[in-house]
Amino acid sequence: MAGRGDNTKPKSGGPVDTEPLRRAITGCVRSIAANGEVEVSFANERPGLAGDRIRLPEISKRPTAHELAVTRGLGDSMALRLACHDTGVHANLAPAGSDARTVFDVVEQARVESIGALRMAGVAANLSSMQEEKYAKANFSGVERQEDAPIGEAIAMLVREKLTGQKPPASAGKVLDLWRPFIEEKAAGDLDNLKNVIEDQQAFARVVRHMLSSMQMAEDLASDDNEPEEIENPTDEDQPQSGETENEEVEEEAGSDAAPAEQSEAADEEMDEGEMDGAEMSDDEMSDEADDHSETPGETRRPNSPFDDFNDKVDYHIFTEEFDEEITAEELCDEAELDRLRAFLDKQLAHLQGAVGRLANRLQRRLMAQQNRSWDFDLEEGYLDPARLVRLIIDPMQPLSFKKERDTKFRDTVVTLVIDNSGSMRGRPITVAASCADILARTLERCGVKVEILGFTTKAWKGGQSREQWLASGKPSTPGRLNDLRHIVYKSADAPWRRSRRNLGLMMREGLLKENIDGEALMWAHQRLAARPEQRKILMMISDGAPVDDSTLSVNPGNYLERHLRAVIEQIETRSSVELLAIGIGHDVTRYYQKAVTIVDADELAGAMTEQLAELFADTSAQPTGRRGGGRMRRAG
Repeated sequence: MAGRGDNTKPKSGGPVDTEPLRRAITGCVRSIAANGEVEVSFANERPGLAGDRIRLPEISKRPTAHELAVTRGLGDSMALRLACHDTGVHANLAPAGSDARTVFDVVEQARVESIGALRMAGVAANLSSMQEEKYAKANFSGVERQEDAPIGEAIAMLVREKLTGQKPPASAGKVLDLWRPFIEEKAAGDLDNLKNVIEDQQAFARVVRHMLSSMQMAEDLASDDNEPEEIENPTDEDQPQSGETENEEVEEEAGSDAAPAEQSEAADEEMDEGEMDGAEMSDDEMSDEADDHSETPGETRRPNSPFDDFNDKVDYHIFTEEFDEEITAEELCDEAELDRLRAFLDKQLAHLQGAVGRLANRLQRRLMAQQNRSWDFDLEEGYLDPARLVRLIIDPMQPLSFKKERDTKFRDTVVTLVIDNSGSMRGRPITVAASCADILARTLERCGVKVEILGFTTKAWKGGQSREQWLASGKPSTPGRLNDLRHIVYKSADAPWRRSRRNLGLMMREGLLKENIDGEALMWAHQRLAARPEQRKILMMISDGAPVDDSTLSVNPGNYLERHLRAVIEQIETRSSVELLAIGIGHDVTRYYQKAVTIVDADELAGAMTEQLAELFADTSAQPTGRRGGGRMRRAG
């Protein structure tokens, strides 16, 4: 925010009055946005932009220069979006594919920020601080391979460099260098043209669409019929959101160090108090059973599975299953790396201990209250029975009476959590999802409920070995699913939580999150659950979008994967004893599932998961047969 820096510089020493800083930052934001009605608030919540409302991180009592620069960079970024961005134009020219759309979004954000950086040197400095913080949080400095580097962020970095002449910050690591040759080879001319049309959003968007077409990530506008089928997509964007909210990861990811409490449990209509943290309880408080249960990543299929010959009946084909894998977290990553990733996950959400503890305790109290407790009386050992002490007064020769509580298992239940490990979950959503799974596993096991945690993604972005085999076979028409599945077992139902907790850190690994083929993942999870001996089986799907695999959709009908998902859901809901429910993050899953909840923000996930599980357990009359009243859970965020 050029020209105002000296007025907002913190004094060294003790706490400072932050009100003048707030007023100065608010004035700058309104000035850049060219709108005196913009509402600017500061809160211990995630930064964000909604309409004319901007939320920035709370300023700490002893703000550092870096903290202020990041906060001001967030304000500048959102103000520039209000001033230089037309939502209607953006929506009309955006590509249809979710991954291509995400790249389109980040490049548009790079455009509006570059306009401000070129006009005002102070804004350029603030935005640089914000970008440096964002890439540091994403751990880009640790990226060494191209397959682990998100191409969407690489394109955005290169666009900023072409428009402003500024190199990416050091915290960006090698992300741009790994992708620069490919991007410049495919779209050098388009990159050079961007600066000529930076002030014209429509012309800029058309150049970007042509650039994406040159890189085979989307169709050009000339052949775009509003619903183009995508070709191959090598992208691995940093965007944690899919679709509707335009790219706002800049606001939400960059400023954690600026105010340590900024990402605490949210309380307004956009954010629930349900943020989860995997570190909120100590390990030594757990009293998990110590016996060695062997993990069962590949449990046998039930003889009479409702999915026998299912794919043939719904006209869903798989080109080859040769390269698919079902794998445990330990097989994908060595112990030292898992420990490091788990520590990183804990650090990201360490400040949410209070919120997570309250949610866990609330769920545990509700579950434990429903257990049928019974006692055996008149025993020779156990707890002294005070109700029978009166007999000693009447007859002192009477022996003492003891009682003992019978061991009862809670409803003989198993819960499977299936987490979408697609690229659009990257960032905050996957961090919160991993922590939610962690705390729910811990809480439910205390109540005698076994928990399995699974994840699903693909091994490659561009179809992998399956697509290579298809090409070598002469590209037969309608090959069906054309990618290599990767199904991950983070925690089997028989494994104690304390032995599996570090596995959830794998979700933080760069390059893990790719495409999502939900239908087959749901079949796999159901198959494992159906083979369990427990009487009651609950399957919870957590996803942030419809199934997307650009390799498959480029050679099959556009609704191929979605149609299969709907058929799988209907089969489970009507013919299986497994109780199915789903939580959609920023994506309406109520159109697929009978029992479903859609939340607006990933930070609402913890509350949604605990409430829906508690509601299921509270319904003591519910029996897992056929379709049951799912309308009660069917709501939007």
